[in-house]
Amino acid sequence: MGQLLPLKPERALRLSKLLVMSDIKIPADLLPIDGRFGCGPSRVRQAQLDAFASEGAKLMGTSHRQAPVKNLVKRVQEGLMDLFHNPEGYEIVMGNGGSTAFWDVASFGLAEGKAQALVHGEFGSKFANSLAAPWLTAPTVINGTPGSRLELQAEAGVSIYAYAQNETSTGVVTPVERLAGADSGALFLTDATSAAGGIDFDPLATDVYYFAPQKNFASDGGLWFALMSPAALERAERIAASDRYIPEFLSLKQAIDNSRLNQTLNTPAISTLFLLAEQTDWMNENGGLAWADSRTKAASSHLYDWAESSSFATPFVANPEHRSQVVVTIDFNDDIDAATIAKVLRANGVVDTEPYRKLGRNQLRVATFTATDLSDVQQLTKCIDFVVSQLG
Repeated sequence: MGQLLPLKPERALRLSKLLVMSDIKIPADLLPIDGRFGCGPSRVRQAQLDAFASEGAKLMGTSHRQAPVKNLVKRVQEGLMDLFHNPEGYEIVMGNGGSTAFWDVASFGLAEGKAQALVHGEFGSKFANSLAAPWLTAPTVINGTPGSRLELQAEAGVSIYAYAQNETSTGVVTPVERLAGADSGALFLTDATSAAGGIDFDPLATDVYYFAPQKNFASDGGLWFALMSPAALERAERIAASDRYIPEFLSLKQAIDNSRLNQTLNTPAISTLFLLAEQTDWMNENGGLAWADSRTKAASSHLYDWAESSSFATPFVANPEHRSQVVVTIDFNDDIDAATIAKVLRANGVVDTEPYRKLGRNQLRVATFTATDLSDVQQLTKCIDFVVSQLG
């Protein structure tokens, strides 16, 4: 028989890591009750699922043009208005397709002339690309280094200022506020997909606060929602009445008209609506957006404090004022492989702590959305400490 050749060092290292990972069993008393920490889709509370199994199931397979489902849509709209402090004249508009579709909806139905986009990561960049449509003037794009934050700048001739309140890919937060010196009539568009329902804000400080419900609202994707100001509603009507070509599916005017009838242009996901309604009612019953804000602050603060006191980890976002309270990104020292930690956690039922795939950093990313209990986050850091100690 031939002689066995020795393994190459890099393959031997990979094999040893796999063996170590398979041997690491996190003690049960360290594990969180709910081990889901993903940034979307996010954990869904058991109470939501229980309600869906009883009341929600009765709506499945029924017409979305009839009273039972339209009443569900109205429940969602009224619940969101209550949560967002009931700004006078604003409306909750909804449509099919999630936030990705809304970027194109906005470029067709709200943007005119030139826009300015603030980019701190992947999702801000995608909206900026939509605002570069051929029927618009090339936008001004302010690019920040991932993990840091820049600011919008007043610019003559800009009709839309667009930014992400919370950059899901990096964990950078931007305040919701209007910009002194902006042209009269300029609209402010806030991408709130991973912030809505988890960070308190002044609704009068923006014109379009849009999001999909698979983050703090503990639902599924596929629908978009927008809190729209009277000025935004007026512009949408004016552009729709112009000669601009707008595909029906991406028509904001169609979405507004249908939302006023408590429906969407096309068939919505009823389960998504029901889970959203349950989560919104839960937030409002417990103290509204201020209560939700306090929960996410407590959970994220624990992670940041843990990382700052750790010998092997540090918050990715260096400036505390720029750190998100709903998406926490933690860097690890070069001698510790965060990907291995994530794999060991996953093998023990603690899932979706991997970093954003395109960021390419040696880090973990943890959602601290409203449904996440502080006690589970505290257990998560105990698990990470244990895994690191076992990896040596």
